[in-house]
Amino acid sequence: MHEAQTAIYAGAVQAEARPSLAERRKETLRFEIATEAVRLFAAHGVTGTTGEQIARAVGISSRTLWRHFPTKESCVLPLLSAGLDVAVAHLRRWPADMSLLDFVTRSLRAGELPAGAPVILDLIRMTTTDPALRAVWLQAHDEALPVLARLLAERSGGSVGDLRTRVHAATINGALRAASEDFARRYAEEPEAAGSEIATCLLAALRAASEGLPY
Repeated sequence: MHEAQTAIYAGAVQAEARPSLAERRKETLRFEIATEAVRLFAAHGVTGTTGEQIARAVGISSRTLWRHFPTKESCVLPLLSAGLDVAVAHLRRWPADMSLLDFVTRSLRAGELPAGAPVILDLIRMTTTDPALRAVWLQAHDEALPVLARLLAERSGGSVGDLRTRVHAATINGALRAASEDFARRYAEEPEAAGSEIATCLLAALRAASEGLPY
C-alpha cells in the first residue's frame, strides 16, 4: 500500500518544481493518510470508519490527523487531486499546432496503469455513492478549474477571466470527471482493463463536448 501511495505522489509532482524536504514529508504523510482512508472506507464503509481508525492505521495520533484534514472524508482529497494534477501536467505538453483530440489520441493510447491507479479508481467509484466523498471529489475538480483556465489562457493568449476561457476550462474539467468515473466503473467490471482504455473514455467525453449543444 505504501508503494502505491508513493507512486501516486511521484506522478503528481513530477512536472512541478522540487518542493523542500519538509514539504515532501508533509505531502508523503498526507498521501499515506489518504491511501489508508480509502482502504478502510472500502473495507468498512465511510460511516463505519472513524478518523481515529485512520490515524491508527497510519501510525499517527488523531491530533496529527486533524491538523492535516478537517473531516475523515477530506482525508482522500490528496488522491483525487493527484489524478487531476497528472492530467494537467500532461496537458502542459500539448503542442501548440495540435488539436486536443489529436493530442489525446496520440499520447494516451498505450501504457500500463500506474501502480497506485487501482486505489484512486476504488475511491472514484465510492464518490458516486457516498455524498460526503462526492463533495470532496467535486472540491478537487473545483480546485483544478482555475489551473485549467490558466493553461488555456496561456495557450490562446486570452485572459483567465474571459467567459469563453472559463467555459472551455469547465468543459475539459467536466470531461475529465466523466471519463474518470466511466473508466472507474469499467475497471470494477474488468480489472484487466489496460491504461489505454482511460484514453478511450476521455476521447469519448471530449468528442461529446466538442459536438457542442445539440438541443
